[in-house]
Amino acid sequence: MSDTRFDVLGIGNAIVDVLARAEDDFLVREGLVKGSMRLIDAEEAERLYDHMGPAKEISGGSAGNTVAALAGLGGRAAYFGKVADDHLGRAFAHDIRAVGVHFATAPLAAVAPDHAPTARSMILVTPDGERTMNTFLGACVHLGPEDVDPAVVAAAEIVYLEGYLWDRPAAKEAFRKASEIAHAHGRRVALTLSDSFCVDRWRDEFLDLMRSKTVDLVFANQTEVKALYETADLDAGIAALRADVGLAAVPLSDEGSLVASADGVVRVAAAPVDVVVDTTGAGDLYAAGFLCGLSRDFDLAACAELGGLMAASIIGHVGARSQNDLVDLARQAGFTV
Repeated sequence: MSDTRFDVLGIGNAIVDVLARAEDDFLVREGLVKGSMRLIDAEEAERLYDHMGPAKEISGGSAGNTVAALAGLGGRAAYFGKVADDHLGRAFAHDIRAVGVHFATAPLAAVAPDHAPTARSMILVTPDGERTMNTFLGACVHLGPEDVDPAVVAAAEIVYLEGYLWDRPAAKEAFRKASEIAHAHGRRVALTLSDSFCVDRWRDEFLDLMRSKTVDLVFANQTEVKALYETADLDAGIAALRADVGLAAVPLSDEGSLVASADGVVRVAAAPVDVVVDTTGAGDLYAAGFLCGLSRDFDLAACAELGGLMAASIIGHVGARSQNDLVDLARQAGFTV
């Protein structure tokens, strides 16, 4: 395999997170399903924003959070994602570059006939730390195959796709193009299933990506595994995963996580957490730790342990970007990153 410039290239929806605390009663009044992610239009985004309490704006998006955390671990990261040439788009680009991620995707021009503002996700965090996401996709739906830089894909050891991208045909083409380039250069391709509602929308196509070897590694929590195989039995879902994909990492919340491969199932305990404030981004940070370990040839248990440590680092505060020195945190836990 030739030398790589990047450990991980993330491809995802470039979204600015707008976070606010909310009581469960607020979700009921708004007709929101706790813990879910729904897609909304611009009008609903404005209406919900007006009803929310004081909010905090943070550059986010699932794969964006993952590559930002990987860079925080000292990893070499790149990102493809579409923003608009507006205030939020410029803020997103500044934030992701500032943490050391290579980001050169051309913004959607303000004069384009199909101009849309930068995407944003209104995230309501209830007192138990659960997050309910309401996402206006805006400009990020315009990511297409023309935004895939073959040189960057070829230079990345692992290409990482977020499942939320699968809602748009052009983004599907972009990922298939990236996967073909990656495999042609002997690279690995990973997919995160994103959430169970995303799985419900695209179950057959996700399974085809796995069975056709378009992806080599899948990240899925236990709810997503059950949704993928339409079963209430996690063990049955894990057995099916092992048959369909070469490697799968499954976070299990406070029960730790497991890694499934043809060689068997490896289980690791959860990292200790003092208090759960906000679970936003926990899965994204788990993927960052796991991918960091994989790029450094850690064994699978160590990859999962580092992933769990990264997830634990974020749920003690609001937002999907860690406030900790991730390299220091990893080294204190005995990892050489």
